[in-house]
Amino acid sequence: MQQMTRLIIPRGFPRAQMLRWVLPHSGVRHYEMGEYLKTQSDHYSGTMTDVGDKIRERTGVERGYHVVPKSRKHLLEYHPKKEQLPPRSMQDSYTRATLPLSLDEMARERYINHLGRMRMGRLLEELDMMAVWLCHRHIKILDLPKDVWLPYTFVTLLVDRVDFSNIDNIQVDKDIELSGFISWTGNTSMEATIYTRQLLNDKYIDVTKAVFIMVARNATNTASAPVNPLKPADGMEQKCWEEANERQAKRRSTESQGVLVWPPQEHEQAIMYSLLQRTTPRDSFDLNRRTLPPKCHWMEDSQRSTMMNPFPENRNAHNTIFGGFLMRQAIEISFITASIYVNGRPILRCISDISFMQPVKVTAFLQMTAYVVYTAQNYMQIMTVAKNWDAESGENTTTNVFYLTYQATKIVDEVLPRSYREMLWYIHGRRKFLAALNLQPEYQPSTDKTEPMISSKEKTVATTK
Repeated sequence: MQQMTRLIIPRGFPRAQMLRWVLPHSGVRHYEMGEYLKTQSDHYSGTMTDVGDKIRERTGVERGYHVVPKSRKHLLEYHPKKEQLPPRSMQDSYTRATLPLSLDEMARERYINHLGRMRMGRLLEELDMMAVWLCHRHIKILDLPKDVWLPYTFVTLLVDRVDFSNIDNIQVDKDIELSGFISWTGNTSMEATIYTRQLLNDKYIDVTKAVFIMVARNATNTASAPVNPLKPADGMEQKCWEEANERQAKRRSTESQGVLVWPPQEHEQAIMYSLLQRTTPRDSFDLNRRTLPPKCHWMEDSQRSTMMNPFPENRNAHNTIFGGFLMRQAIEISFITASIYVNGRPILRCISDISFMQPVKVTAFLQMTAYVVYTAQNYMQIMTVAKNWDAESGENTTTNVFYLTYQATKIVDEVLPRSYREMLWYIHGRRKFLAALNLQPEYQPSTDKTEPMISSKEKTVATTK
């Protein structure tokens, strides 16, 4: 079914580069691969609590906090070489697990918000753990003694994308099924594709599709570790592998052309110039005088920030904070920011390109700051930045950047940048927004070169939901 989404082109966009919106060609249907592998493998890992227990059993991680983590140095002698690892298929790592919300009333309390809806941040925590478990299922060391723990550590490098659907229909008193598999491998990295669904009225509804990039490290987390090569078992797996390869290539290209490290493109510079014209009085020569148009907000006024102590309960075996915890905090501060901006309760539609640049130590303080960096019609693009603060030195480092797309039930006020740095954030947020909605802008020359500016106008695009 196709749903019409109406989008507004920024006011003052140059006529010389008229814009139309087109949808990219889609390959394998959104959830098709997960449905296919479910027919090929009936592996079930139990509840997500069981999954956590199995991870601890395989790695030898003891319960209880230790200021100095238990040494795993003795496991380095079992570290395999690349050529010793046999090929694996997607079916080998595929598994299912359950969030038993229908039976566990105490667990249900952790997943419900004040509106009676599912806490998406909690669900992201489970997705992160599921990604680690899929890595465990993919890695196979033929000559590893049965009484020796797995000499590996798995770290979340990047969350490429998380798409949300049917959020309004999710019921917090019904079980949620998580399933996934390793869909791509490099020398030391793996791509984990994860689906969540819920059974309602004898029919499964899709909730999320997530793509995680995981990195394999040795037992002490001091060096990279090789992973089993992925060998597609059939035509469906081959097609999935090819699409994953395309994602890897696109990701590298996007990183190399990022607006924060490379000048904006020509049409983006035109957008920046039009923003400056809209907010600068034409009859004034004051250096820093800016005026805010009606129904607009400065980007600097849209931000919300919070500080927290992560505490040991959110740590991993190396006393650094779980990536899932960081994602939950980012979702919650971004939801607060979006809600205050729109004076309502927006719906999370997409998370894209979460980068994990530095680990967050359990002894440090964590700061989360969310900004509204782009708006279009009833959508908001939020950028949330996580910083690690050292209490003794007072130094801080950026550890994570999150990009989240929210949809409101009404037209939102436009956010506008004041400084050049904010303009770059605006352009960056616009790129993330277009990617989140799978929109590809095409710019076509105009024959009319006498009129450099046009007023706001709406474009209509068919978006497959």
